[in-house]
Amino acid sequence: MEIIAENSDNSSVRLMFQDEAGFGRINKPKYCWCKKGIRPLVPCHHIREYRYAFGAVEPLTGESCFLIMPRCSTVCMNIFLEELSKKYSHDKILLCCDGAGWHKSHDLHIPDNIEIIPIPPYTPEMNPIEQIWKEIRKIGFKNEVFQSLNAVIERLCDVICSLTPELIKSVTGRSWILSCFI
Repeated sequence: MEIIAENSDNSSVRLMFQDEAGFGRINKPKYCWCKKGIRPLVPCHHIREYRYAFGAVEPLTGESCFLIMPRCSTVCMNIFLEELSKKYSHDKILLCCDGAGWHKSHDLHIPDNIEIIPIPPYTPEMNPIEQIWKEIRKIGFKNEVFQSLNAVIERLCDVICSLTPELIKSVTGRSWILSCFI
């Protein structure tokens, strides 16, 4: 584990970026290769069943925490924060989040080792986990029809488990973030 900063009690301070993304049975056709003169056939359907991936990534080390939830809500955010807090129980987490209602709800229970730092409104480019969602969709959800919501959840879990720290660092390690630690 790489230490970003050290507290007086020798615990690490982690800068992590958090967000949620929906994955479901409704799909959007994406580009694909085919032989010249042949129009590709891409399956598509519009069944609106979703599950939501809550995630937090650390661009400096590539460490991450993900949880699949039934909806985006304060209750689900509380569960995610509790799991994130347990995973990094000996560390202080500076968690950068967008302005979703469940990120700033009065019913939000923020564990003692987490401090939420809001990013400015309408600036998804400031949250590098957005690129992780694109990577997950590219790897596991491109031009495919799923027969059940369980199949979507299974694929989502498989793709998330395949994300290596090196991949997360390469996708989220933007120079303006990394330069803060050099």
